[in-house]
Amino acid sequence: MFGFARNDRLRRRIDPQMREAARLQKQSGQPARVFTEFNYQTTTGSWSRARRVVAKAEQLEGKENPRYVVTNLGAQQWPAQKLYEDLYCERGEMENRIKEQLSLFAGRVSAQTMQANQLRLDFSAAAYVLMHGLRRLGLKGTELARAQATTIRLRLLKIGAQIRIPARKVWLSLASSYPLQPLFAQVWAALRC
Repeated sequence: MFGFARNDRLRRRIDPQMREAARLQKQSGQPARVFTEFNYQTTTGSWSRARRVVAKAEQLEGKENPRYVVTNLGAQQWPAQKLYEDLYCERGEMENRIKEQLSLFAGRVSAQTMQANQLRLDFSAAAYVLMHGLRRLGLKGTELARAQATTIRLRLLKIGAQIRIPARKVWLSLASSYPLQPLFAQVWAALRC
């Protein structure tokens, strides 16, 4: 299974589904998807035979968003919508999680010793587990519930604050102009058991 680039020939094949998606989107005001499948053979002769193509005809507000997936998986076990949403999109989600791990400094393993590189990877893995827990528990139901680790770090955690440590408590004072103050408080409350 792999994503296949758009072209005019493929777009003509799903024209009825695109019109249906446009009608549904206009009716509901929400993005609309219609799925279909067909056998397709390239005109360049690069494919030895026709292959199954699953197409997502999606209409967003003001623009089309067709997508195509080529697969050898059977239609009985994997109907078009199930294949696209449950298998193809989930594979992309997994790739996003790997990319997140790299964004948490796992991509730089250039230390002189193997142990130092391993420690860096261990710290990165621990940071990812903490971020995933924050997203799963603290950000559930918020605008950042599906955000990537770098977005959470930049918008929610990488902020200016004043920290005071008197005898018994740690006081964290955020700037009064911090735009996500209500979200920060909501996350803090969700994480306190």
